[in-house]
Amino acid sequence: MFEGLFQPMHLLVIFFIALLVFGPKKLPELGKGIGEGIRALKEGMKETPVEPSKSASTAVKLPENKS
Repeated sequence: MFEGLFQPMHLLVIFFIALLVFGPKKLPELGKGIGEGIRALKEGMKETPVEPSKSASTAVKLPENKS
């Protein structure tokens, strides 16, 4: 279904459309933001999840209704 989706010509068209939409000054900032987001996602996936301690209470206290 997705065979040949990201061919060089397709990528050029996508880049050209992004250039028209965001402009030449905003495009590097957009790329930097996307790169930082991907890096943070990869780092977050590498970290082992921290299990909460069994002594910590998970119950939530609800405010009392005074009506």
